[in-house]
Amino acid sequence: MHDKRVYDSILDVIGNTPMVRLNRITRDLRCSVYAKLEFLNPSGSAKDRIARHLVEVAEADGRLQPGDLILENSSGNTAMGLGMVAVQKGYRMKAVVRDTLSKEKADSLTALGVELHRVDTSLDPSHPDSYNNFTPRLARELPHCYFPDQHNNRENNDAHFRTTGPEIWDQMDGRLDAVVIGMGTGGTVGGVGRFLKAQDPRVKVVAVDVEGSIFTEYFRTGVVGKPHPYLLEGLGDEFLIGTADFTVLDDIVQVSDRDAFHMARRIAREEGILVGGSSGAVMHAALQVARDLGPEARVAVLFADGASRYLSTIFNDEWMVAKGMM
Repeated sequence: MHDKRVYDSILDVIGNTPMVRLNRITRDLRCSVYAKLEFLNPSGSAKDRIARHLVEVAEADGRLQPGDLILENSSGNTAMGLGMVAVQKGYRMKAVVRDTLSKEKADSLTALGVELHRVDTSLDPSHPDSYNNFTPRLARELPHCYFPDQHNNRENNDAHFRTTGPEIWDQMDGRLDAVVIGMGTGGTVGGVGRFLKAQDPRVKVVAVDVEGSIFTEYFRTGVVGKPHPYLLEGLGDEFLIGTADFTVLDDIVQVSDRDAFHMARRIAREEGILVGGSSGAVMHAALQVARDLGPEARVAVLFADGASRYLSTIFNDEWMVAKGMM
């Protein structure tokens, strides 16, 4: 890279992440697979994009005022991005997180001055103190509080429609057969998918879900099934949420914790790229999507965050053994 620009703020560094061709982990495929390295955003994930966008749109229309508290429920990455934005813009930040949050994410959030409230992952989704129910109630109770609500706010999708989608299209020179992206809130795959379909309706948009989430069954049957616990951070949900745009999807591939974690380890060992578990799930799904494609086909995957947030979990043998993953 030969970018010699000097930026006025860390927020100006968000986006324009590199795309690299994968060579070793795809050696049995005939097609080409390229990875968008979103963990090279300044706070380490694709969520930096929505953090800046959600805050700036709310500032512009008056929902967010100087000195306000920003409150969000997050698997860690959105909270990290919002924490970074809050520091730069002078806001306070509080995050509601699951009690399965990795130590590295929790420590990073604390370092940014983010106040954490942990919720019990074992609670039934309908429980008033469950992950998706607690935060909206808290937002109503706290004065001078802005709740972006990344799970139901389509401004989330719009951030990726405006930035990530165009970047992928430009980096692939407008030649793309399929894109494979994890589905957590659904904002990334929804926004990117909507942009790519507008450029070329033939591009296949594939979302990646985790076993235990309700997204896959709903996409295939229209029925919201019963969720069950899973370990993977950043994918899936126990509720049908507003940012999950199924209209742009051609398919959803559901991946187990085990397959996601072992693929993340493979990516490190075979490509030298250190990614998190959701990226492992995306790669596992992408190999399925790409296996029947010909030599002229081009597939893009999105690696949402990096391995440094999971050194005590996915990349720790003792943790993997304890969780029955080895």
